[in-house]
Amino acid sequence: MDLKELNYYYNKFKFGEDIFHNLMKKKVHEILLVSTFYDAFIFEQDGRLSEQIYGEYRQLNLSTSPRVTSVPTGIQALEMLKTKRYDLVITMMRIGEMSPFKLSRLIKEDNPDIPILLLLNVSNDVIMIDKTSDEMKYIDNVFSWNGDSKIFLTMIKYIEDIWNVENDTREGLVRVILLVEDSIHYYSMFHPLLYAEIMKQTQLLISEELDDINKRRRMRGRPKVLLCHNFEDAIELYEKYKEFIIAIISDIRYSYRGKEHPQAGIKLIRHLQIHKVDCPILLQSAESANEQQAKDLGVHFLHKNSKTLLHDLRKFVVNNLGFGDFTFRLNDGTEINRANSLQQFKQILKTVPDESLVFHSSRNDFSAWLTAHGEFLFAKRIRDLKVKDFLTTEEMRKHLISIFREVEYERNRGKILHFDPSFLSIEEGIIRLSEGSLGGKGRGIAFLNSLFVTMEFEKRFLDVSIKIPKTFIIGTSEFDQFIEKNKVGNWITEKTDFEIEEYFVNGELSDKLLSCLRVFIDNIEYPLAVRSSGLLEDSQSQPFAGIYQTFMLPNNNPDKETRLMHLANSIKLVFASVYLESARNYIESINYKLEEEKMAVIIQEMVGNNFQGFFYPHISGVAQSYNFYPTSDLKNSDGIAAIAVGLGKTVVEGERIFRFCPRYPKKQLISDEELLGETQKEFYAIDLNYCDFKLLDNLECTLKKIKIREADNHGSLNHLIATWDYENNRVIDDPKFKGPRIVSFPEILKYNYFPLPKILQEILEIGEKAMGVPVEIEFAVILNNKMKPQSKPTFYVLQIRPLTINTDEIYIDSEDIEMDKLFLYTTNGMGNGVISNIQDIIYLDPEKFDNTKTLEMQQEIASLNNLMKNEGRNYILIGPGRWGSRDRFLGVPVKWHEIYKAKIIVEAGFKGFVVDASQGTHFFHNLVSMNVGYFTVPYGSQTDFIDWEWLAEQHQENTTKHLVHIRMDHPVVIKMDGRKGISFIYK
Repeated sequence: MDLKELNYYYNKFKFGEDIFHNLMKKKVHEILLVSTFYDAFIFEQDGRLSEQIYGEYRQLNLSTSPRVTSVPTGIQALEMLKTKRYDLVITMMRIGEMSPFKLSRLIKEDNPDIPILLLLNVSNDVIMIDKTSDEMKYIDNVFSWNGDSKIFLTMIKYIEDIWNVENDTREGLVRVILLVEDSIHYYSMFHPLLYAEIMKQTQLLISEELDDINKRRRMRGRPKVLLCHNFEDAIELYEKYKEFIIAIISDIRYSYRGKEHPQAGIKLIRHLQIHKVDCPILLQSAESANEQQAKDLGVHFLHKNSKTLLHDLRKFVVNNLGFGDFTFRLNDGTEINRANSLQQFKQILKTVPDESLVFHSSRNDFSAWLTAHGEFLFAKRIRDLKVKDFLTTEEMRKHLISIFREVEYERNRGKILHFDPSFLSIEEGIIRLSEGSLGGKGRGIAFLNSLFVTMEFEKRFLDVSIKIPKTFIIGTSEFDQFIEKNKVGNWITEKTDFEIEEYFVNGELSDKLLSCLRVFIDNIEYPLAVRSSGLLEDSQSQPFAGIYQTFMLPNNNPDKETRLMHLANSIKLVFASVYLESARNYIESINYKLEEEKMAVIIQEMVGNNFQGFFYPHISGVAQSYNFYPTSDLKNSDGIAAIAVGLGKTVVEGERIFRFCPRYPKKQLISDEELLGETQKEFYAIDLNYCDFKLLDNLECTLKKIKIREADNHGSLNHLIATWDYENNRVIDDPKFKGPRIVSFPEILKYNYFPLPKILQEILEIGEKAMGVPVEIEFAVILNNKMKPQSKPTFYVLQIRPLTINTDEIYIDSEDIEMDKLFLYTTNGMGNGVISNIQDIIYLDPEKFDNTKTLEMQQEIASLNNLMKNEGRNYILIGPGRWGSRDRFLGVPVKWHEIYKAKIIVEAGFKGFVVDASQGTHFFHNLVSMNVGYFTVPYGSQTDFIDWEWLAEQHQENTTKHLVHIRMDHPVVIKMDGRKGISFIYK
């Protein structure tokens, strides 16, 4: 699929509609958003941009809303600006070949008065931004997106407040909050929080007003937030609006007279106090020494490194800064009922008296109300209906209800539905069980759901169904309520993991969610997967793959209350996983605060069949559009897939699987002999016989690890296995042949029994183009559905996430390398660039390695990693087999938080211990996102080597039973050519 075709489908899906209006005198009507397709989708579906604006503007009695036009490249943005006037341009960093800085300069040349905002969604980009540089002078401001799409609304309000503050303070006496902050990261957190609290208070005041004129006054009187970044601008804004300022929130270190000054904020407050400033003031700083100065000035202080920073800021705002319903009537005007939502409107319509139905239909009241609420699809169908067109009122009622159902179905395809018991019977779709963000995994699933429907993907493979499993999402609001209701504070991080899990399981979910779950359990009896979907999880900036918990539930206990308890407990345990040690360490390692993470939960229909009491799919797998280890004549861009029989746990945790290239599926990547040794021996399934369990006793108690021969007895291996021919030492693609079973999926990959390679190719290609970066998907396949024998073979996409690839390539000419100066050389390196600040090497002593002792080694590595953490040092880690494998006999089963200070990780082949290179997807995904070099040095290679003798001669800083820690007196130099895979380390 070329970009032109994808652009057609992109434009087919509308991301913004003019469904409501804004009453500010000068406002943003038209926004040009320059972003990848994926980012634009996330603003609309995960952040639900239209619904957020609609909800806020409707509650504030506003009337117009901005229209968002999205284009994927800077070139297209310039073309759009030639044909249409835009009030605001928002550009992402990655917008094709043209940089946002060049785009801004070209826009300003012809449109100097159009504000341009740069929105960053990769944390590393924030560090690179210098607001004083020449390239930034055409950009009006920069914001950072941490996964919460409310930042988009904040940017709109930021521009509108600048435009309107002078007029509105003069004419309406509106109040002003002055925010002085130069850190992109921090003001991008503070600004949305301030607006959220302002809107909450304004809505409360409006709800108490009975008169429409007073409601409008309250709406127009909401405080405005003025943001500036230096001392001089702060003074200028204060002098201009000092009689209207109700609060000042200021950083301490920022620009003063053109240079960064550590006491700029102190100087500002002292200056204002001389001029008799009379409003609450909050100073904030990452430097503890400034707290006493704030106290001396008699102002509030917040420490930026506080784990409760946002909570404390919200508390300061709350403590210091003091649309309509449809009324059903009878002919005489008597009120009989009210509807404040479309859902409520539909329910009342079923039972409202005939007299009222005729009264409103004859006056066209239904159409008018629906139009005002932005429900144009319904309004258009109803507007032309006349009472005389129907023989009876009941016939008219049924027709109206049927219109609602038809239009709702078309409108909701590919979108996210709010929970309703009637939706539980749908074959596919995404249903929201509570408000808030969808989180990382939720965003990806929602994106695919929309993309499949928009592109009519089902028409591409007529003999196969391609679906997303029924998915239910608990938004992050439930997590927030749970934390508050159950009084979870920073104290909980002092507890052990088990104590944390126990506390959460004993906590209480909201009554509203429990009510939904009870209805859910009453109607659903298939096995369920309960997955994490953290706000920061699986984003382009900081993937969290494998950090949080997933639970598989049989959901077949005869007692519904027991099933409800199992489901509720699994949700609570997913919430708890945010606070477990491994998650806390990981969040710390990527420079985020624990309180910035919020957890959504995905409840998903499990894909599979019941095979004699064990539930699993025929095939599970992971596919990547970028192959980090291309072999032979394959390219990185050809992609790679890893598949296995049974549940996907086998694949994502680095156990024995089968790899192939979707573009060249018949090409075998390893020899027949290696295939015999590496073939899948066991698989995972849900044990349907085990329906009474306690997750706290064993988080994986519902899973069963089964020998592959049992799957043969189940009849689930048809089309999936080959046989080893001992006489000729080769693999035969015939399962009837006598000999050991080889799980190599021959009929799928070689004889096209099921078009798995082609499906993967198309989805990966579309996903990469739509997201703007290489992607990874998890999937499952049912070749025949035992519950529905007539149904087609089905491919299910379970999730999609972006892969972060370092594009700052360097070039290494292997002929120029002086091999005698190296202690490590590999042609199987992952990573790119030059590192020259590491002096520490930790390696497993080849003489002491025993693959039955890997659990001991795991503890020793974790201890040394903690030592390196305390000293603030990175290191090179070298050892045999697959790092992070769940199969402890294939390598050391470390978790990421146990080795995260390693900047280079090496899989070394040892004599007598040769294991195929690792690509355990969860582990690798985080390694790539953290820019960690990952090298493989096979045993006996003619080219790749490690100089073990040189290592043994170095000074040993620390030793354990199995490991050696050496510290060089000078940093070693590491070079990595990401394009060729060549990497080496100098002595």
